[in-house]
Amino acid sequence: MANLPVNKTAHPFDKARFEALLNRRFFYAPAFEIYGGVAGLYDYGPPGSSLQSNIIAEWRRHFIVEEHMLEVDTTVMTPAPVFETSGHVARFADWMVKDLKTGEVLRADHLVGNVLEARLAGDKEARGLAAQPAKEDDKKKKKKDKAKAAPVKLSDEQVVEYETILAQLDNYSGPELGALCKKHNITNPDTGNEVSEPQQFNLMFASSIGPTGQHPGFLRPETAQGHFLNFSRLLEFNNGRVPFASAQIGRSFRNEISPRAGLLRVREFTMAEIEHFVDPEDKRHERFADVRAVALDLLDRDTQAAGSTRVTRMTIGDAVDKGVVANETLGYFLARINQFLLKIGIDPARLRFRQHMANEMAHYATDCWDAEIQNSYGWTECVGCADRAAYDLSVHSAKTGHPLVVRQALKEPIVTEKLVAEFNKRTFGQTFGKDSAVIQTLVGGLDEALLAKLQGELAQGSTTVTSSDGREFKLTPDLLTIEKKTFKQSIREFTPNVIEPSFGLGRILYVLLEHSFWSREQDVERGVLSLPAVVAPTKVLIVPLSAKTEFDPLVREVSTKLRKAGVFSRVDDSNTSIGKRYARNDELGTPYGLTLDFASVQNRTMTLRERDTTGQLIGSIDEVIDTVIELVSGSIDWAEACRRLPAYDGVQAVE
Repeated sequence: MANLPVNKTAHPFDKARFEALLNRRFFYAPAFEIYGGVAGLYDYGPPGSSLQSNIIAEWRRHFIVEEHMLEVDTTVMTPAPVFETSGHVARFADWMVKDLKTGEVLRADHLVGNVLEARLAGDKEARGLAAQPAKEDDKKKKKKDKAKAAPVKLSDEQVVEYETILAQLDNYSGPELGALCKKHNITNPDTGNEVSEPQQFNLMFASSIGPTGQHPGFLRPETAQGHFLNFSRLLEFNNGRVPFASAQIGRSFRNEISPRAGLLRVREFTMAEIEHFVDPEDKRHERFADVRAVALDLLDRDTQAAGSTRVTRMTIGDAVDKGVVANETLGYFLARINQFLLKIGIDPARLRFRQHMANEMAHYATDCWDAEIQNSYGWTECVGCADRAAYDLSVHSAKTGHPLVVRQALKEPIVTEKLVAEFNKRTFGQTFGKDSAVIQTLVGGLDEALLAKLQGELAQGSTTVTSSDGREFKLTPDLLTIEKKTFKQSIREFTPNVIEPSFGLGRILYVLLEHSFWSREQDVERGVLSLPAVVAPTKVLIVPLSAKTEFDPLVREVSTKLRKAGVFSRVDDSNTSIGKRYARNDELGTPYGLTLDFASVQNRTMTLRERDTTGQLIGSIDEVIDTVIELVSGSIDWAEACRRLPAYDGVQAVE
């Protein structure tokens, strides 16, 4: 009875009920709400803050602790020259269009995607293929109908064309998006008005540092630059060795064009980023064998270019061996990202890894994959994982003159022989005067083959070199000698490449809440968040059946023992019925409940309730506490708990 199967799909996902639960339980809410709010800014309430903290704590364990990463915490405010050098000032932008009558600003790729998806949904409805939508109140329905295309049947050719466009939407440039708007008569869905040609809009928030305004700066749109600028110190901390990884969790800011999707598109958010520095000539990973058998759903760029979004199920070992994923280190992190997302509760059936297409990938990147998670808004990028090559360290080094390189002692020195030109400085300067430097540069720039040619001609008596302006200079053996010399290299100097996994924690939090939400089969109004214990805001609810003072010592005892074990618990001693108290905490995602009744006072027994099944077990207070501690830590599951403790029959054993 305590471990009965649960039907979580008895009712279709109801977004209105889901959002009402999040609002009622204050997971998050619009910031500055009593002033009218600001789009794209949100405040987290107690359960939302705890959920985010628990996701971060698990992220830190999964990556920083297990992978021995070096954690940093760098500044949000960044001087403008940093982002000018990195390319953000010139290229960190999205394409926007304006409603030609109202002036409303829309992001161009989202407009095209939303309109075409709505038309395809209307086509399905017209063909009788779409399920009937759940009933909504009239006010919400009217608002939604404005943005929804009328259910018009499309031709088969139009369906294929729209699906092809959507499959490669991220690959279109601004002018191409504008052409799509014209060709397919795409207008502002809220007004029906035409939109302007797409224009680029830089997403960084500009500011200034200091009172004079002479030092422009930006709020960082990502945490990455702080890693790169501190590379030399990190390398020294790691005893001068690569590979190593730095990690950072912190706030970033993007001035989004039209943030309309709740936590999925915001202007201030928390990121967790890793910069893994690796030898460009050796991108193997020492722990790749541990994840080689991990299977992922991959959507590669060739499939997208062909107009399809069909994923291929493949082990990461095969993906690297076949060249689908560029190298072992990138593949290792894709597998580790997958493991992390599943551990915190993401539905594996709604998770895929999509490879960036040519036009959307940064010009310097070798390969890039996004972990995309399906939700009520569609497929959303929640984690990006890119091989950024040596771009960032190279440009900052060139700009500042500070060498951001690794100097590696070679086990075996490399001995090479090559031709070297040596000038007789005294006679050379007397002969050529101010042209000496020009000739030396000319000869110094010759490759091995041309130097050998000059060497042969000098052996015959003389040779001639020609400057860029056509002047010829005659060289003789008394001015120049070319000889083969031996060189011994014991130090190798190189700029490391960077593999960067980047996590949008707010997006992960939102899709996790969606994936966790369901309604009880017997009562659609009883919503549940099936959050895993590892991230649940509260792990254990303590419910005293009575407010009588004789219960106080037991409540204190149980709370203290859980607290000492590091298990976060709450006491609900409100006047409402025990059923309502449990229902309220099911909505908060609390996985376990402990009930103290009159039998607890007499016999020191206590019941243990599991959230999803609502099954209850009974045992001594100490037995139940030991069991729930192991459940929360993940060392046992509910099935094992049912084997340890007897089921509770609902009758208090009191005299």
